[in-house]
This record gives sequence, structure tokens and C-alpha cells, in this order.
Amino acid sequence: MFVHSVYFWLREDLTDAERGRFVAGLRSLRAIDDVQQGYIGVPAPTDRAVIDRTYSWALVLVFADEQAHDSYQTHPVHDRFRAECGDFYRAVRIYDATTAGEAPDELPPPQR
Repeated sequence: MFVHSVYFWLREDLTDAERGRFVAGLRSLRAIDDVQQGYIGVPAPTDRAVIDRTYSWALVLVFADEQAHDSYQTHPVHDRFRAECGDFYRAVRIYDATTAGEAPDELPPPQR
């Protein structure tokens, strides 16, 4: 399994229409064939010192493997999202995670 987590910090000067286009763009990414599961959302109201709630929107996509993720990266819908929505955010952070199985000894060693 390959999990692609993307956090966006939107520009504060966006119009309601631009925000709507951004959310529609996020939704379109979930429909790409290689995506097994896709979630979009805003920061939860949890409040602990270790939680970063400064982002505007989150996108979490699950793929079968890294090859499916790589195919998603070059998909025309993904390219369109970047072209049409790339100016709407001032920052983006991406965290990718993979697992070889469920047993800890099947996982690759952590990279530092």
C-alpha cells in the first residue's frame, strides 16, 4: 500500500469562487483510476501541542503501490489540477508512506 498525504495552505485573498474551484479540483483527483481510496478535509477541531492545524485543506490518497502513485502523478487530471489550482495555495507539504505488509519485520528500515 502507498499513502500520499498532501496538505495545502490556501492564499487568504481567494474569492469564494476560487475556493470552490480548488475544492472541485481536489474532488477530481479522487476519481483517477489508480486511486483506491481518497479523502479530502479540513483540520479537525482537536487541540494538542503536537497537532498542526495551520493548513487549509488535506488530501489523502491510497494506492496499491508506488507504481500506481507514479501513474497518478502523470495523469491528465492531476496535471489539470496543478495548472488550474496551483495559484490558489501559498504552500503545500507532501508526506508519502508505504508498507510492505502488516508485520513490523516486513517494513523497510526508517530512513534518517
